[in-house]
Amino acid sequence: MRSAHIVLDGHVVAENLSLDFPAGRTTCLLGRSGVGKTSLLRYLAGLLPGTEAAGPVAYMAQRDLLLPWLGVLDNVLLGYRLRRDEAARRAAEPRARALLAEVGLEDRLNHLPSTLSGGMRQRAALARTLCEDRQIVLMDEPFGHLDAVTRFDLQDLAAHLLRGRTVVMVTHDPLEALRMGHEIHVLSGSPFALGPAIVPAGDVPRDPADAGLLTLQGRLIGQLRSGS
Repeated sequence: MRSAHIVLDGHVVAENLSLDFPAGRTTCLLGRSGVGKTSLLRYLAGLLPGTEAAGPVAYMAQRDLLLPWLGVLDNVLLGYRLRRDEAARRAAEPRARALLAEVGLEDRLNHLPSTLSGGMRQRAALARTLCEDRQIVLMDEPFGHLDAVTRFDLQDLAAHLLRGRTVVMVTHDPLEALRMGHEIHVLSGSPFALGPAIVPAGDVPRDPADAGLLTLQGRLIGQLRSGS
């Protein structure tokens, strides 16, 4: 991304913004609420007026956005239904079933979203995102509404299933960024500026009890509090 100018409802969110996203790696964008993280992600997805996505992307929003009248399997295949591509939907069904097995929902294929826990719904949303089979995946605080244990479990699962894809994930949680990100950028200011890349040691998902990770967490919280 080069020299991006992002405007939302007449407000300049970012100007002359350039950023590289390493292929096959996860880049986490960390910042306080309202700084412009979601706007940047929507810019990358081509969802803001006058923008286009750089290529085919899969987008996972903050909420699961499962349609309440469809079963789990049909929700995972929703993109194909919306594109009215029945041949592609049939071809993708084995992948959808395999993904649902990987996220532990193989026995819930026909269950409606109302019968699932919050963690199960997010697992289904993750499977739907991956069923699109895009190399670029954009994720907007996908685990932010879950309890701590379920969030850690889904971080582990996502790190496994997203391995080898180019992922840009927005979060407000320093520990989540440190567990999931191969590199992390802190957004601050208005219009926002990007801090230099922070590259934690080790592969993802990292151990949340690691002493080095906890030290970095303190550093990130300090940056967020100071706005620098």
